[in-house]
Amino acid sequence: MIDYAAGGELLEAYGRAWATFDGDAWVAIFTEDAEYHGDPFGEPLVGHNALRGFLLKSAESQRDLDFTVERHWVSGSTVLATWHASWTRRLDGGLARSAGFIAADVASDGRISRFHEWWMMAPTSSG
Repeated sequence: MIDYAAGGELLEAYGRAWATFDGDAWVAIFTEDAEYHGDPFGEPLVGHNALRGFLLKSAESQRDLDFTVERHWVSGSTVLATWHASWTRRLDGGLARSAGFIAADVASDGRISRFHEWWMMAPTSSG
């Protein structure tokens, strides 16, 4: 079980680690064997090495990231959240915006064991 406040803190840690591209902080919120499902039709990323690689790849294409949780809910050991984010694309300096939904299963130690994310990108603008 996770309570509402702890769910909010976990989401804040997720957003802070993504925005700063801090690999240590990023993997610290996930269990060692965590599954990260970024594509509902693809294979998940599994484990800290894959998660760190995912964040590193994001850092290569994104800067000045802003992540905001619009609202979150907690049900048992699952945290649900709607969010939006924006960042500057490193390639061309344009603005990228996305919005989505998270479902994160939380282990007894307070870390994420299974993470599902669905998102949409806004039309792009050039820099």
